[in-house]
Amino acid sequence: MQLVIISGTVFGTAEDVAHAAHEKLLKAGFQVSYQKQWQLDELLQADPAAVLFVCSTTGMGEMPPAMQLLAKQLDDRLPDWAGRPYGIIALGDAGYGDTFCAAGDELQELAGLLGLVELQEMLRLDASATVTQAADAMPWVADFARELRAWEQA
Repeated sequence: MQLVIISGTVFGTAEDVAHAAHEKLLKAGFQVSYQKQWQLDELLQADPAAVLFVCSTTGMGEMPPAMQLLAKQLDDRLPDWAGRPYGIIALGDAGYGDTFCAAGDELQELAGLLGLVELQEMLRLDASATVTQAADAMPWVADFARELRAWEQA
């Protein structure tokens, strides 16, 4: 199964989480493509069978600028990814209240527009509770890998 990891970060934490997820999923035997910043044409050419979003929330609950651009391009183009599985790892700070992991919520809406199917509940990592987001995400990533394997075999 060809899995693509799409990340959006400002200070690099989401990128660290995405890199760790990439390594774990490769070790689990998946074909995984990850780039720090995807261009729309590259992403469409990759034609992923599954997608993992890893995104931090910035400012007043927005996606980082590069992720905003890609999300808008996907929304404008709406590739036919109907029925393909996805997952989201959202990073934020619970101290921001209602905007905690809001970028993940936006990605969830986009995934719905693209027809993607959520494999497991979004992981919300709280920067006010931990400084080891990459390590904290790995149990969720292991579960995601098991869900992908089950999806593949169904």
